Amino acid sequence: MSTFGGLNTAYLGLTAAQQGINVAGQNIANAGTDGYTRQRIEQSAVSAPSRSGLFATGAQAGQGVSVDGIARLGNSFLDAGVRSSAAQAGYAGYRSTQLQQLEGSLNEPGPAGISTALQAFWSSWQGVSNHPGEAAPAGMLLQAGTTLADTVSAGYKALDSQWTRIRGEAQSAVATLNDAAAQVAGFNATIRSVTASGGSANEIIDARNKVSETIASLAGGTVRDNADGTVDVFVGGNAIVSGTSHRSLTLSGQASMGAGGSPVQLEWADRPGVAVPLDGGKLAGAVSLLAPAAAGGTGGAISEAAASYNAFATKLMNDVNAVHRTGHSATGASNLDFFATTPGAPAALSLSVVPTSAAGIATGSPGSGALDGKIADAVAQLGTGQASPDALWSGIVTAIGMASQSAQQHQQLADAASTAAVGQRSSGASVSLDEENISLLSNQHAYQAAARAMTAVDEALDVLINHTGLVGR
Repeated sequence: MSTFGGLNTAYLGLTAAQQGINVAGQNIANAGTDGYTRQRIEQSAVSAPSRSGLFATGAQAGQGVSVDGIARLGNSFLDAGVRSSAAQAGYAGYRSTQLQQLEGSLNEPGPAGISTALQAFWSSWQGVSNHPGEAAPAGMLLQAGTTLADTVSAGYKALDSQWTRIRGEAQSAVATLNDAAAQVAGFNATIRSVTASGGSANEIIDARNKVSETIASLAGGTVRDNADGTVDVFVGGNAIVSGTSHRSLTLSGQASMGAGGSPVQLEWADRPGVAVPLDGGKLAGAVSLLAPAAAGGTGGAISEAAASYNAFATKLMNDVNAVHRTGHSATGASNLDFFATTPGAPAALSLSVVPTSAAGIATGSPGSGALDGKIADAVAQLGTGQASPDALWSGIVTAIGMASQSAQQHQQLADAASTAAVGQRSSGASVSLDEENISLLSNQHAYQAAARAMTAVDEALDVLINHTGLVGR
């Protein structure tokens, strides 16, 4: 190897060390950047040229180092695990949040709950049975009945409002999903172009991975790597991103809880009417909550709760009216209803008190006189027993509470799995400042050594060129 070859070897070492310093600096600068994956330069030794015959000179040293590229220290399997756990966490987290809000809207136990209103209602009937025909107890009963009806109606309206809000959030999530798919397709185009030109697309790949995780958390998307550096993203078994192109999704179905029509579902914009089967993500949780009530209580949680409110209101009305019709009021009127609902409207929403004064309240048995309170006492006893409205409401509250508790446990498990998946990936992909400092020092020493070697070769060349032949003069 000639002296000039040694100069080139030193120069290659100098540039490689400079690259190493730059990469270490990039890692340190992005130690706190969310989604950043640490990088390392890839180097290989440059071998000595092979010579034979007349020009063979025996064993020769190599000709330095070659920087082959900047590697991104990510792991596709760990990335897939993060996306899968994000999909489950998105589904479980959204359902848990909404079911806790549903449970909270019951106001049980508490002074604003239906249980408290029921107790006051039955107690007011007992007061009327003790003082039939009197205005004060009758007024308290009418107020207690109105409060009970209003409490049931408020609970039903809260469900309707929550259903509408969830559908709006699902619509926004679909728009976010479509935007994310467009971003991934754009990143694919950039990455393919940069890679083809020999550049480094590591930071763009990190950005694409982060957006892919957003898709997974929304709709449970899966990712497949392509040979040209692009990825395909699949939702429900079909590609939402294919190379540099993407498709759009839409949310269809009923616009309000009581509107009827087809159930809310996710569809491809170019294939209307065909539901997209989701296996995770926030959208899957939202669609499951928005499903209509079904036989056996297997429908959406919101609609099932609304159906339970209607069943409770209907039973309360029928049980009270059945006994109330058998009695007579202080004025002798009989076959009177105490509660009524509007035909065609939800029972829970339209429940109302029929009497407006003591004259419309049946308190005694027919022919027993105006001071008889037997019927009022019978109504007061409707709150006891296994088949009472109180027992039905207690069962509804218990079922919703159990569903909420189960969803919270599922969320805790999903969050733990997601945290573990992110931790496993971070153990290999995140930046360690200690490791980067060591890399920085190592490359600094290599740089100094290469510079010293270059100085030594430069000095040797100076002597050979400028001082050869001067000895002896």
